[in-house]
Amino acid sequence: MQITRIDHLVLTVRDVEATCAFYERALLLEPIRFEGGRRALRFGEQKINLHPAGASFQPHARYPTPGSGDLCFVTTTPLAEVQEHLEHAGVVLALGPVARTGALGPMTSVYFYDPDGNLVEVAVYDAPPA
Repeated sequence: MQITRIDHLVLTVRDVEATCAFYERALLLEPIRFEGGRRALRFGEQKINLHPAGASFQPHARYPTPGSGDLCFVTTTPLAEVQEHLEHAGVVLALGPVARTGALGPMTSVYFYDPDGNLVEVAVYDAPPA
């Protein structure tokens, strides 16, 4: 077996619409609505499904909890422009820029929290991944 990519992940959130608005404003993710009114955030070839706390769809994580996520998004946009955009969007940084190591090598990251307290990292690789 060979795993090639992540298709989607799930965040359990207190307020689905507030989460959609935040990620659309902060990271320009595309809120989508699909079967049965369910909501997700799409970017590139991936999506984040949003499950309301207390009403998660089956099957779900054993203990779905708002604010327990820790996400890292990679961008090719210069980090100074990312920081400027986040500031304009009213997002307060928790940390950064700081050096980190990603799946493909050294990168520089900034961190902030979403409305549920999930930790969100936006990173730029220091050199183009090979």
